[in-house]
Amino acid sequence: MPTTPLSLPRFILPRAASLAQGGAALLWLPQAALLAWAVQAMLDGAVWRASLLPAAGVLLLGVLRAGCEAWGARRMYGAAREHLSTLRAQVALALARRSPLDRQRAQSGQAASVIAEQAEAIVPYLVRYKPARWKVMLVPLVILAVVAPLSWIAALILLIAAPLIPLFMALVGMGAQAASRAQMVEMGSMNAFLLDRLRGLATLRALDAVDATAERLDESSQSVRRRTMVVLRIAFLSSAVLELFSALGVAMVAAFIGFSLLGSINFGTWGRELSLGQGLFILLLAPAFFEPLRELAAVWHDKAAGEAGLAGLHDLAADGVPLPGAELLPAVVSAAAMAVAPPPAVELHQLRFAHPGEAPVFDRFDLRVRAGEHVALLGASGAGKTTLLSLVAGLLPASGGDIRIGGVRLTDSTVNTLRQRMAWMGQRPHVFAASVSQNVTLGRVGANAAHVTQALHLAELAAVAQAQPAVMLSDGGQGLSGGEAVRLALARVALHPHADLLLVDEPTAHLDSATAARVTDALLELAKGKTMIVATHDPVLAGRLQRTVQVDAQVQVQKQKEEARA
Repeated sequence: MPTTPLSLPRFILPRAASLAQGGAALLWLPQAALLAWAVQAMLDGAVWRASLLPAAGVLLLGVLRAGCEAWGARRMYGAAREHLSTLRAQVALALARRSPLDRQRAQSGQAASVIAEQAEAIVPYLVRYKPARWKVMLVPLVILAVVAPLSWIAALILLIAAPLIPLFMALVGMGAQAASRAQMVEMGSMNAFLLDRLRGLATLRALDAVDATAERLDESSQSVRRRTMVVLRIAFLSSAVLELFSALGVAMVAAFIGFSLLGSINFGTWGRELSLGQGLFILLLAPAFFEPLRELAAVWHDKAAGEAGLAGLHDLAADGVPLPGAELLPAVVSAAAMAVAPPPAVELHQLRFAHPGEAPVFDRFDLRVRAGEHVALLGASGAGKTTLLSLVAGLLPASGGDIRIGGVRLTDSTVNTLRQRMAWMGQRPHVFAASVSQNVTLGRVGANAAHVTQALHLAELAAVAQAQPAVMLSDGGQGLSGGEAVRLALARVALHPHADLLLVDEPTAHLDSATAARVTDALLELAKGKTMIVATHDPVLAGRLQRTVQVDAQVQVQKQKEEARA
């Protein structure tokens, strides 16, 4: 059952900032007029002091222009930063709303690369490209409107040269955007690969696979380098295209003005002779006509990288398998209320579930676990034992049927309340980069040092030097053995004494017989007076529980019933 895709907000240009930047670009027109006026006045015989007033005007307008540019850029940067923070929060919310067991969910390394690194390219895109595009649509039109009354042929030259630049820029830009997107995808894949190998570094060393991993990482980095050079090559090509056509346009205007002033050309000025001041004014405006296009070309790579970053965020926020109850606030159930409540029975009736695009895992599946009963789920790998536990825990949404815990139907409105009664122990418990105490409490309110010590003692970690409450652990639990990491997960369960439904997934997998026996003893001690469902391949553990259920056999029975009805 897919979620509704999260709609990321669009960036709206701050009106005041965009007007300030656009107005700053247009202030060159009066500056050019003052310069042309001063030169014409001196040519007409005025003393040099007559140029002091135009010079002062040019200086004041220059200061005003710089101030408007700086103020507008600062406002634009603040708005872009705020928008990026909103995008990141929305994407993080979308990821939090997806089930941790969603097979289409992005790898943590790739998601971190997109949100933290690739998303940074959005800020230059919004700060530089958006205003540049707005100025391209405004400034050249104003300059054409000013130049056309003085010389229609100069305006025509500018008008013909201008569209050629966006045309070729668009052709180059198509390749730039595709190359930037490919580079970011490659970089995200490399980051995900690196993070995965760093987490399994101890295993790689044990298998003597460090050199092979280093070679593959080098190949990935070389691929990123090649894609980066492709992006840079396209960026330089786009700049060359712009400089070529803008230089040709300015040169043609300069040639026309020069020949007009020499008297070699007597047309293009509405039937009157072009003066030096008018010619100088047009010549000063010609580079300014192409300046917004030049600025747009300079930030064209920012556009490609920014749009690729936005596409990456949109991909992360795309629809997927939802986490039931994720859109509701977690319910708070008092410890006293849970302490006096009897352990819940678990009832599954006509349960249906299938991963998107795959065959059903469960189709009209039935199961009843009595209150306080300890049940082992047995079956071959892929039979659906972990999926069944995830459905009971509300980590996956059922496609149909009912799940009732203590007589309460599991729905989006009740799942957060029911989770307060559950304790989950996965087959690969994650260890965070924090102290042992913080890894055991997981931020639970009311857990103190005495509770942590008691939980570690119950999990038989009290004598382990690396598992003392104040010891700092690295991400992934470097320094802890596999059995010690499992017992750390047991300590987490022990610190949740009011949870009366234990959902345990492969607690003794990959453990030696002695460690598995200690884990089993501690688990059974914790489960006294509680309902417990354990998914396992371990016949010794299953034999110590009250009942076993063959999940693959149950699924096969349901299929046979369906075929008989048909």
